Amino acid sequence: MTSTPASDAAIDDAAVRAFTDHYGARATKLPPLAIVIAAYNEEGAIGPVVEALPSSACGLEAAKIVVSDGAVDGTVKEAEAAGALVCDVPVNRGQGAALRLGYRLAREGGAAYIVTTDADGQYNPAEIERLLEPILAGEADFVTGSRRLGSEETRDPVRRLGVRVFAITISALTGQRISDTTFGLRAMRAEVTGSVLLEQPQYQAAELLIGVITHGYRVAERPATIHKRQVGKSKKGNNVFYGMRFVGVIGGTWWRERQRRARGAAGRSAASAKDTGSP
Repeated sequence: MTSTPASDAAIDDAAVRAFTDHYGARATKLPPLAIVIAAYNEEGAIGPVVEALPSSACGLEAAKIVVSDGAVDGTVKEAEAAGALVCDVPVNRGQGAALRLGYRLAREGGAAYIVTTDADGQYNPAEIERLLEPILAGEADFVTGSRRLGSEETRDPVRRLGVRVFAITISALTGQRISDTTFGLRAMRAEVTGSVLLEQPQYQAAELLIGVITHGYRVAERPATIHKRQVGKSKKGNNVFYGMRFVGVIGGTWWRERQRRARGAAGRSAASAKDTGSP
């Protein structure tokens, strides 16, 4: 679906209202931790993924939130039966749009921390605590898992090369060394997601990461594992198409954030000149 910012906002607002109307206090008084998953036609996979998620991590009670991104199969019923709070969006917009909505539901529901994972079961829920620990210790605001520091089961040489190329590119552009920019298991302070501009409907991992770094948040990585998908197939599509789109998001986000910082610096200079009476 092709959408505009206005239509996206309307869809999000309607989805939030439906979510809060359906769940009431369960949606508006969330526990400290929200585990957010974007799902599109993941029947057969989403149930076991939700069931495997911990009910608490690092001593924090957790809520499981699934944003169904226009699914037309049994994703919604399966996720809810497994114990998730499900936000059922009637249109398919992309993982980025679904996660953005999930972040909003978590923030507005009162969660202090957010963890994201994927609906396909490729990430190990036992590693959630490893990512949360630096945040709770006051050492980081955003922590991403890294297959390059941990392990991966995929043998796709193109994907493996892409992970390395994306990491080198973002590290060079931001000055922050990152070994894995596309890992889906991440932990963050909830406030981070409200400060960073998120407008990509798809391939939002790079947009979020670059935004977090350029806003000055503390970023860390921890070793993590990515397994082979056991059910269904990847929604990322052709390797070449995926790579081109991801590179486009990297370049576009970096340029946008560079312009934002330049405007901010110019505004501060003008304010300083006005305060000191400089011409």
